[in-house]
Amino acid sequence: MKLFFSPGTCALSPHIVLEELGLPYEAIKVDLGQKVTAEGADYRLINPKGYVPALQAGDEVLTEGPAIVQFLADKAPERGLAPAPGTLERYRLVEWLNFVSTEIHKQFSTLFNRDAPETFKEVIKQKLQGRFAYLNDHFARKDFLMGTSFSVADAYLYTVLRWTKRFNMSLDAVPALAAYVERIAARPAVKAALAAEGLT
Repeated sequence: MKLFFSPGTCALSPHIVLEELGLPYEAIKVDLGQKVTAEGADYRLINPKGYVPALQAGDEVLTEGPAIVQFLADKAPERGLAPAPGTLERYRLVEWLNFVSTEIHKQFSTLFNRDAPETFKEVIKQKLQGRFAYLNDHFARKDFLMGTSFSVADAYLYTVLRWTKRFNMSLDAVPALAAYVERIAARPAVKAALAAEGLT
């Protein structure tokens, strides 16, 4: 398998999952500005959407992080990174992946937009703080999104929460969430993925 990534983007999530699962893969860096891979290939021929992540498995290319991480987890179900398909718990996982995607990840997209007015960015930061408070309540009671064990949703949430540092967003008011970030950061697979992307 080939994972197409750009350092520090949401592609870090499947990168972490691949390391957690111990599956063989090749990580290929993408210049998102030029839309070319490190090998000089036109990335749009791999993923016409033009963004990362993308996972090439044989002749197929899968895009969108939440889909990719579930696909990977089902490749090694014994590792327990996703509940079995068809179970209520699997839909709880999908519920969390959707929350992270729409309520956290998508909100940060505005902050990355250089053309967005600063006043609007402040509104988005306040909205994110509300989501962080919700997560803080959750982590005051549970170690991971799914309860007692790490899942692909944790890889995704950790990935987007790393962006708080980029935008000088403090987690001091949400200590349980801050402790969660540190707990995930300490995982060997997370350290390996960060090192592979040159983020340590």
